[in-house]
Amino acid sequence: MLSVRVFRRIRNVSRTKQNINKNMSSNPFIADIKNQYKNGSALIKLIIVNVAVFLVINILHILFLFLDVKEMFVFFPDGQRLFKPALWLSATSDFGEIIYKPWSILTYMFLHEDLFHIFFNMLMLYFSTKLFVQYLNEKKLVALYFLGGLAGLIFYMIVFNLFPYFNASVGSPIMGASAAVTCILVAVATYVPNVLVRLILIGEVKLKYIVICLILMDIIGLRQGVNEGGYLAHLGGALFGFLYIQQLKKGRDFSVSFIRFLAMLKSMFKPKKKMKVVYKKTAKTKSDYVYNEQKKANQQQVDAILDKISKSGYDSLSGDEKAILFDASKK
Repeated sequence: MLSVRVFRRIRNVSRTKQNINKNMSSNPFIADIKNQYKNGSALIKLIIVNVAVFLVINILHILFLFLDVKEMFVFFPDGQRLFKPALWLSATSDFGEIIYKPWSILTYMFLHEDLFHIFFNMLMLYFSTKLFVQYLNEKKLVALYFLGGLAGLIFYMIVFNLFPYFNASVGSPIMGASAAVTCILVAVATYVPNVLVRLILIGEVKLKYIVICLILMDIIGLRQGVNEGGYLAHLGGALFGFLYIQQLKKGRDFSVSFIRFLAMLKSMFKPKKKMKVVYKKTAKTKSDYVYNEQKKANQQQVDAILDKISKSGYDSLSGDEKAILFDASKK
């Protein structure tokens, strides 16, 4: 009786999971997001990944906070707290810690905790990407996003470890898509510096002047003593974007090898289609002479069996003779 109850409970749980999956797949909102990610542009995919990581991190943050799970947080004397999963995904200026969590060199550029932070970054990503794809392609866009984010992190790590002013801050976490976005924006501004951009309340301004102002703001921001890592990452991404376009104009494309690497990774994780093997019977062709001779021999065999039936009756036939007669009747 107990085993029957257990079986029914397992069956009910299985049906519940199937219903949940079915409802999720039939949900128009989720279905639309899946379709956008599958068939959307590179810009849409980058935004979806950034927003998804932001939502997951913040939902988990609120959940553990309400449940008072102190083990998931790092608390500071001034009352601030850091969410440990965000720390695991964020990068740092400490080379030893980067070796300890190498995935952070990629995850940090998709990680945001603050709403204004992700909103501004996605707005700048949308603006710069719309310009970028008009003159260059989406493959270069994706490559520059990753390479710019990596360049920003490396520049930040070198400066923090090289200059004594930052020694006390070595090991501080860094997160956000700012370096990658800045790289894309500077790249397109270097490629078409005089393209006009319409700004609200200002009017049309050449793109190069907008980018110069943003870079100057990052440089001046270093003296404020707040978010130096972010400003340095911006500058590192900007430097890579500028150098990339300068080399591209000379016929050297740094992104080609990285694009091939991304294509290789995509092929590795892409599910392979099962091959359906169809076996076909190959009929042996016979010459007319052989066919006629075989047909004549079969007919003689059937005639001999019929003569036997007329003399001794059907019951006198052997099992093999009955089978031959039966096969002949179907032809």
